[in-house]
Amino acid sequence: MTRKTTASLQRIAAATLAVAALGATLSACAPLVVGGAAVTALVAVDRRTSGAQLDDQGIELRASNRLKDELGDAHARYAISSYNRRVLLTGEASSEAVKTKITQIVSGVENVREVINELGVTSSPSLKERASDTLITGRVKASLVDAKDLSASAFKVVTERGTVYLMGRVTQREADRATDIARNTQSVARVVRVFEIISEQELANLGALKQPAPANSGTR
Repeated sequence: MTRKTTASLQRIAAATLAVAALGATLSACAPLVVGGAAVTALVAVDRRTSGAQLDDQGIELRASNRLKDELGDAHARYAISSYNRRVLLTGEASSEAVKTKITQIVSGVENVREVINELGVTSSPSLKERASDTLITGRVKASLVDAKDLSASAFKVVTERGTVYLMGRVTQREADRATDIARNTQSVARVVRVFEIISEQELANLGALKQPAPANSGTR
C-alpha cells in the first residue's frame, strides 16, 4: 500500500470517527443551563427542531422493536433511518408481501409522516459488500466535511449495496452539490436523494434561530 493511499484511508477514518463522535455526543441532548436558559448543543448544529430530533430517535427505536415483535428476524434485514420524521428503510425483504408489511408497520409508528421503502427483495449482502458499504459511507462523509461550501452536519448518509442515500433539510444548491460529491466518490454505484428541500431564506432563518442569545451585560 502506498503512502498516499494510507494517508487517504487515515483521513477517511478520522473524518468518519469525528462525524460519529459528534453524532454520539449531540444525540445525548444534554441541556446546558446558561443564565437561566436551557441551551442544547444539538440544536446549535442540527437543522431539525429539538422536538424532531427526539422524535427521530424514538421512531427508529419503536419501529425496530415493532418490526422484531411482528416479523422477527427471519423475513428481512433492515436498517431504519429517520430524519425530520421521514423514515428511510434499506436492506432486504424475503418477498414483496413482507416489504409491503414492513411499510405498513413503520407507517403506524407514532410521529412518522412518511416512509421511503428502499428494501430490495433479494438475498442479504456478503460481509465483503457490507464492509464496502461502510467504507463508501466514510468516504462520502469525509468529502462532505472537506467541502467548505457545505455543512456536513446537515446531511445523513446511508449506503446499501453501493447505493448512497442522502437525507437532510437542505437547499437546492446544497442538495445538488452533495449529490455531485457522492456520485464522484469511489465505488458509489448510485445516489438516491431523500432530501427535504428548503429555501435559502428558510436556511437563513434557521441560522438566525440557532445563534445563541447574547449574555446580559447590564450593570448592577
